[in-house]
Amino acid sequence: MLDHKPYHLEDELCFAIYSAQKSYNKFYSEALRQFGLTYPQYITMLVLWEERRPMMIKEIGKRLNLDTGTLTPLLKRLEHNGWITRTRSGVDGRRVYLELTPMAKEKEKSVKEAVSYSFRLIDMDSDEYTTSVGLLHRIATKLNDLNNILEDHK
Repeated sequence: MLDHKPYHLEDELCFAIYSAQKSYNKFYSEALRQFGLTYPQYITMLVLWEERRPMMIKEIGKRLNLDTGTLTPLLKRLEHNGWITRTRSGVDGRRVYLELTPMAKEKEKSVKEAVSYSFRLIDMDSDEYTTSVGLLHRIATKLNDLNNILEDHK
């Protein structure tokens, strides 16, 4: 077990993740600018492109670890900009389904190619990438599990 002693900002895992996240958001904003997408909109589109079916807001929120209050304005902008349609269920009007527009399907390849091209500039080999993603997923899982335990004890 790690004996953690928080003495220097640069030695903190939380600060390293925070700094990387800020840099990634800026990096992605450059790659996505030509499409009028923000990073949160892009990852929302990734979920919809992966699933290829109408999805409820709650499903997308679960995949992205975002609450409805955060997702709703983001989804309204995606709809306004022609990326998705939002349709209320005929059975239960509280359920809203999101679906890709023809434009979103048409631009999927171009968006992904722009991100892939930009990502090559980082100069990270596939082993580094795979190791980094795996490590960050393990950290996120451990933190989510711990947060759930803490939430249960409130």
